[in-house]
Amino acid sequence: MTDTVLAPATGALEKPATKPARPYFSSGPCAKPPGWDAAKLATASLGRSHRSKIGKQRLQYAIDLMRDCLRLPDTHRIGIVPGSDTGAFEMAMWTMLGAKPVTTLAWESFGEGWVTDAVKQLKIDPTVIRADYGQLPDLGAVDWSNDVLFTWNGTTSGVRVPNGDWIPEGREGLSFADATSGVFAYDLPWDKIDVATFSWQKVLGGEGAHGVIILGPRAVERLESYTPAWPLPKVFRLVSKGKLAEGVFKGETINTPSMLAVEDAIFALEWGKSLGGLDGLIARSDANAAALQTIVAERAWLGNLAADEANRSTTSVCLTVEGADEALIKKMASLLEAEGAAYDVAGYRDAPAGLRIWCGATVDTADIEALGPWLDWAYATAKASN
Repeated sequence: MTDTVLAPATGALEKPATKPARPYFSSGPCAKPPGWDAAKLATASLGRSHRSKIGKQRLQYAIDLMRDCLRLPDTHRIGIVPGSDTGAFEMAMWTMLGAKPVTTLAWESFGEGWVTDAVKQLKIDPTVIRADYGQLPDLGAVDWSNDVLFTWNGTTSGVRVPNGDWIPEGREGLSFADATSGVFAYDLPWDKIDVATFSWQKVLGGEGAHGVIILGPRAVERLESYTPAWPLPKVFRLVSKGKLAEGVFKGETINTPSMLAVEDAIFALEWGKSLGGLDGLIARSDANAAALQTIVAERAWLGNLAADEANRSTTSVCLTVEGADEALIKKMASLLEAEGAAYDVAGYRDAPAGLRIWCGATVDTADIEALGPWLDWAYATAKASN
């Protein structure tokens, strides 16, 4: 049911009467948690050294909250590192690859970025298994005697791996999961993941520039037993005198973090904990994705880039638009932004022309529901102006 009205004189759509209360649908940074206000952030750590007692306490508290919300086992370490998810994943690549052959999976732009790093920067000649946008590669073709790099949730294509069943328990190589836009939205099988990375700005709605790296015991063993052939920048160094630099995983960050960004992440994590933790976060994300799929099902001109529902993201949902090219999508996005009805809904620049609607837990389902009539209006208006 919509409140969009067809104007009989012109055939154009009149503007809907109701707008999303929080029109933030960007896939990163995504919407802040409901009720967020900068005045609500704790400030005692601001203006203090991150090495001070309170600085280290707050960093450790953020790590503890992440462990709790992710239901991460004690066998896995969590570190806050520079450079967002990109920095965290490249830290893992630079410090651990080269000990074994490597397989990289790519079905969207970020996976392709790791292929580029492996081929052109590290020059390790990986086996590359690709799929087009909207598709998933043949996961059964992966040779697990290799180290394997993949994105858990393809943010720019809306395609995710369905589960961890394709990762064997007795694997020889390490599994490297770029899990940004996947953590806090799926119940990840941590026994199948040796290395995971993500950033706060996806899913939690945190501020940028900080990444998180999670290491399982097999990854730690690799770090302590293998020295890469290439130089390591200081911000990538996780080992000191042959042993893991444990301080990194206790809030002693490699470089100076923004304590304001840390406090912002703590706010989001505490909010997530108030929902019941991971189950509550997943429930909100699933409800949002279901509401968006209802909108899609009711409109012949909308579709899913990820055709297979089993592999379809419930966070960064990528939609096809009938007859759309890049210019039409830009026009739709501009119209919606100008009306304050939806921000940042154009698909990723390297993806097929379409829309991308963030459905993670920090979005309210009522705002997804209110978006449908505005998509109708923007589509009709943009087409009429072409």
